[in-house]
Amino acid sequence: MKFASLYLPEPPDPHAFSADPPPRQAGPVGVLLVNLGTPDTPTPRDIRRYLAEFLSDRRVIEIPPWIWQAVLRLFILPKRPRALAPRYRDIWLEDGSPLLVWSQAQAEAVQRELSGQGQAVRVRLGMRYGNPSIAQALDELRADGCERILTVPMYPQYAASTTATAVDHVARHAARLRNQPELRFLKRFHDDPGYIDALAQRLQAHWAAAGRPERLLLSFHGLPRFSVEQGDPYHRDCMETASLLKRRLGADGGLVHVGFQSRFGAAKWLEPYTEPTLRAWARQGVRRVDVMCPGFLADCLETLEEISVECRDAFLEEGGEQLRYVPCLNDDAEWSAAFARLIRKHLAGWS
Repeated sequence: MKFASLYLPEPPDPHAFSADPPPRQAGPVGVLLVNLGTPDTPTPRDIRRYLAEFLSDRRVIEIPPWIWQAVLRLFILPKRPRALAPRYRDIWLEDGSPLLVWSQAQAEAVQRELSGQGQAVRVRLGMRYGNPSIAQALDELRADGCERILTVPMYPQYAASTTATAVDHVARHAARLRNQPELRFLKRFHDDPGYIDALAQRLQAHWAAAGRPERLLLSFHGLPRFSVEQGDPYHRDCMETASLLKRRLGADGGLVHVGFQSRFGAAKWLEPYTEPTLRAWARQGVRRVDVMCPGFLADCLETLEEISVECRDAFLEEGGEQLRYVPCLNDDAEWSAAFARLIRKHLAGWS
């Protein structure tokens, strides 16, 4: 019986290496900001591609794939993209998707803030679903010489379906690399003083210009109740953010209430639900409300269309007179400085 010969490479030539190699210069530190993602264009084709990736993530849809993929491919993807296309077109900015435009603005602002402190830092934005991808952003950071990378999911409140899936994806990309960078991850910042201050200042500026409402609804993205029952800390994080903001607002804290939006399917989600709450308030005689979405750092379909259009129409339909949506932090200068301070703290020891 014949066996293939075992190939053993020649040992390296000891004379090919310098006895005293020059010291390695430390490269810049990388910061990867991660947001959810968006279609490339407001067309059914690109929306379908985006939804197929997003709704196939098992962190997002915790239904056995053999059941869910049949539902997704047969019932959701053939119809949902066409229904969403006009809603996306209504909010689309000249430079693209609001989520991408404002997320990129925050990445650029953080880069300026950190560079102004003399740190050698490179900041890149990656989307968990769609473009620019996490893999592309990581490759760019490594090409810039970053061997230490801090991943910052742009979700103040931790959830497995947002923060954890971003961390998973970064780790999967790193698993394919021979020379892996050193990685850190920022888990949450729902109670960061700079974040709470930025929210409060956004509200106070809005009220100084346009007057106070009768009530303020903090609308967080919803989550199935079973996720929390299985140990997800998201609900606790949301309620702590609301409590800290209420305290920060002082006498105006009495205006604050909490709701959860964007539910779908037959399962129970976190309550109270945002739209039914607004409808009930209008029937009770509440005439003027403001809505803010603290869980989103950048405006997107869920804020500009679901809240500012759908929920507004629902409130007026029930007899309310005015629903004002308070925009996300977007390119707010106070938030950019606070975000950079938060990131700088998590870069400690890498500067």
